[in-house]
Amino acid sequence: MQKIDPERYQRSLNQLTELFASMVVHADELSQCRCPYKNRLNQCTANFGCRNKRKSPDAGSLPICAGDDQLDYRGAWES
Repeated sequence: MQKIDPERYQRSLNQLTELFASMVVHADELSQCRCPYKNRLNQCTANFGCRNKRKSPDAGSLPICAGDDQLDYRGAWES
């Protein structure tokens, strides 16, 4: 069995940390204004009424989210 080089292992961890840190920062920025029920295809996944929900032109597809992503949802999450 090959021994693990501690320095190489730490370098790999540092690279992964740097990679994921930028993803987390971007996700955090989006979470402050983007509806949490809007998926990457701009479809609404909420199981309740929403004034931004529009009927999809494709039968059987999720509704379209017509939100402009300018709303600040943080007030709803902060206590």
